[in-house]
Amino acid sequence: MIFVALGTQKFQLNRLLQKIDYLVEKNIITEPVFAQIGYSTYIPKNFEFTAFMEQKEFKEKIMKCDLLITHSGVGTILTGINLKKHILVYPRLEKYGEHVDDHQVEIGEAFEAMGIVVCCKESDSLEDKIKEAYNKKWQSYISNRKKHIHIIREFLEKEIGS
Repeated sequence: MIFVALGTQKFQLNRLLQKIDYLVEKNIITEPVFAQIGYSTYIPKNFEFTAFMEQKEFKEKIMKCDLLITHSGVGTILTGINLKKHILVYPRLEKYGEHVDDHQVEIGEAFEAMGIVVCCKESDSLEDKIKEAYNKKWQSYISNRKKHIHIIREFLEKEIGS
């Protein structure tokens, strides 16, 4: 199953939904697709969707999917990475009125440079990028969370005492 997660910010990502709908209609994508479409106004005709979902259901969808396609939300990307999912990041672009700037591109490209996601910025390359995401041998992601917490804790203990 492909799970498309577009987040909860008040921005649409219609071009992604339209392209996936087309790929399903033409039987280029043959596996089931489910999308959380957020504030997008395009209504998919060829796959199931919901605007929003509870966090528990959202995580269950990620757990069940073979491929996670996401708008470049860091939390969603990290959840997918932790669950060892194939991930395709499709960032919202300012030039299409999908966001106020292109920070999502920067996020997607940064994760792609680490070898843990495939980033796709334009619909005309989506079919190839989906294949790439399925076939890519992923790098391991090592979180620095514990290290950062340790550094902060040491600093606080030094500055204010324990």
